[in-house]
Amino acid sequence: MRELVIISGKGGTGKTSITASFAILANRPVVADCDVDAADLHLILSPAIKSRYAFQAGYEAGIREKECIACGACMAHCRFDAVRVTITDAGKKICFIDPIACEGCGVCVRVCPEHVIDFSERLCGEWMVSDTRCGPLVHARLGVAAENSGKLVSTVRQEARRIAKDDNHPLVIVDGPPGIGCPVIASITGSSTVLVITEPTVSGEHDLERVLSLTRHFQIPATVCVNKWDINPEMTVRIEDKARQAGARIVGRIRYDRSITKAQMIKKAVVETDAPCVEDIKNVWMQLGF
Repeated sequence: MRELVIISGKGGTGKTSITASFAILANRPVVADCDVDAADLHLILSPAIKSRYAFQAGYEAGIREKECIACGACMAHCRFDAVRVTITDAGKKICFIDPIACEGCGVCVRVCPEHVIDFSERLCGEWMVSDTRCGPLVHARLGVAAENSGKLVSTVRQEARRIAKDDNHPLVIVDGPPGIGCPVIASITGSSTVLVITEPTVSGEHDLERVLSLTRHFQIPATVCVNKWDINPEMTVRIEDKARQAGARIVGRIRYDRSITKAQMIKKAVVETDAPCVEDIKNVWMQLGF
């Protein structure tokens, strides 16, 4: 089993559109959407959800208001200003905890003299296993203001790998998150190959350098594709030269094509249409060797 992870140094480079096309072109892949902070691969692949699971990470404090004496000990020790005070309809003063501000440190639980603060696991989102027209899809949804997206990414990847192993799928295709943070590290660690999608802009060049530094650190073979290359051919050549110097392999270019947006609007991968850029995407897929 091999694993291809598609990432980018910044958002909006076309990573998800290219991932969806690869999923269509591949032979019996398992697809994982690891961009859990802004998952959108499902908009193209139209999954039918088979099972869903709660994702819990970290802890969250909660005051049992009926038992609270409003002594203020929790408020005095909370460094994140998560404890609030309110007056009930009966005129009783009580404390409560803002779940958005709470960092789950637990200090309020330790200092409460009445022991009326619960410390339960925090529900941060959910992950799902679905069927699509190109094979199984493992994807997730992170809750509003929820954290630990790196842990959720690892959960999604592990499940995709398990399905691939159990059902004898030869390839896992991962739509990774942008940037170089914890979710990206969780997406690429231990993968077979990373494909970095970039664009011929100053920010694209800068962010590509950071991503390739990350792949070198983890000793993962990196390939590079310049999307929308024809909007700035000179910058494209410069980016490709820098990528080669950084040890990455260039696997092709994809032209700027408005048909990509039209394909998204009808919930299709680009290679399922007659868009001019389909030839470019197929060429990148062939160069990758999967």
